[in-house]
Amino acid sequence: MHPIKRELTSEETPELIQAAREGDRKAQSQLVAMYSARLYNLGLRMLRNNEDAEDMLQETFITAFQKIDAFKGKSSFYTWIYRIGVNTALGKLRKQSRMKISYSIQEPDFENLHGLEISDWPEYIETKVTNEEFKIALKVALDDLNDKYRSVFVLRDLEGLSTAKTAEILELSESNVKVRLMRARLFLRDSMSSFLKREGWLV
Repeated sequence: MHPIKRELTSEETPELIQAAREGDRKAQSQLVAMYSARLYNLGLRMLRNNEDAEDMLQETFITAFQKIDAFKGKSSFYTWIYRIGVNTALGKLRKQSRMKISYSIQEPDFENLHGLEISDWPEYIETKVTNEEFKIALKVALDDLNDKYRSVFVLRDLEGLSTAKTAEILELSESNVKVRLMRARLFLRDSMSSFLKREGWLV
């Protein structure tokens, strides 16, 4: 068993990963400490529920340590476990039937047929709508966003990951990520505009 020093808590190393692979509980605990906060935030943004995010976090690490032999080091451990986290969250969303989308955003002419209200979105909207109101509108819109578009939006716009890193985590091409992100942003802006109008926050 590889000895793991307490100092190795800020970055993954081949030695740390190998020790975790061999069942070293201290090494596994260090990996949990290193990535728990980021994975929990990911779960919270995708599932929007503290309890579900905690379940997702626990399931992610259980899966990761059960399948750690499958980690070949082609990407960083962070990227690998992040991918497990995204898939775990998406699985929960499907299981709980939270996706209530009533029309497709995969149609070729989606950009032209849906999103007409974007032109009605005034530049001064930020001064009329509070942060809390914006969060409510975004939550409502995310409830209706297809899971594969949601995952791209969460990773790129909420987590702040690069296009390249998002593509690596989701195992997509960078061009595919860009297309999905564009469609997600368009859908969300249109949906939020409709919600804000209904609530009287946007005229």
